[in-house]
Amino acid sequence: MIAFLTGIVAAKGTGFVVLDVAGVGYQLNMPTGSLASLPPEGGRATIHTHLHVREDELSLFGFADDTEKSAFELLITVSGVGPKVALATLSALSPDALAAAIAADDVALISSVPGIGKKTAQRIILDLSEKFDVEVLRGGIGGRGSGASGSAASEARDALQVMGFSAAEIVAAMKGVPDGAETQYVLQWALKRLGGGR
Repeated sequence: MIAFLTGIVAAKGTGFVVLDVAGVGYQLNMPTGSLASLPPEGGRATIHTHLHVREDELSLFGFADDTEKSAFELLITVSGVGPKVALATLSALSPDALAAAIAADDVALISSVPGIGKKTAQRIILDLSEKFDVEVLRGGIGGRGSGASGSAASEARDALQVMGFSAAEIVAAMKGVPDGAETQYVLQWALKRLGGGR
C-alpha cells in the first residue's frame, strides 16, 4: 500500500498531477482544491495517496491531507459511489462541509454534486453516519475545530439552520469558538462571521 509520495511536481492537468519521485512519474487523480494547493511545476510536494485496485486497472488518487483521504475512502464504501464520484464530491465539498452535510441530513447539498442523485445522497448520509463519528471529519460544530461544548454547538447549529444558513456556511462560521462557550455566545460568534444573518 502506498500511503504517501514525496517528489517534484512534473506536470499538472485537469484533475491530476504527475509527481516525479526519484525519476519515476506517478500520475495522481486529485480533488480540485488539493490540486490547486500544490506548488507550481518544479516545486516539491508530499501527497497522501490511495491506490484503487480493479481487475483491469490500478489508479492512484492523491490528497492534501489524511482527513481528505479518509473522506474519500469512506465515500467509496457507499454502494453506487465509485472513485470518480468520490473525487467529484471532494472537489465540490471539503471534508468539513461533507461531514456537516451528513450530520445535518442535507440531501440537497450532497445531491448538488455532479453524478450524485437524491437517492445516492440519501445513501451516503445513511451509510456514513452509521460508519463513522461525524465529529472526526467535521472539524467544527462541537468537533475538534470548535471549543464549544457539544450541546451548545448543536443548539447553535440548529438555530443557524432555521435562519437558512447551509451546513458548509455553519461549519466555517463556527470554527475557532472558545472552549466552554455557551449557546448564545456560539450563536453570536457564528453570526458575526456570517455577516449578521439573513
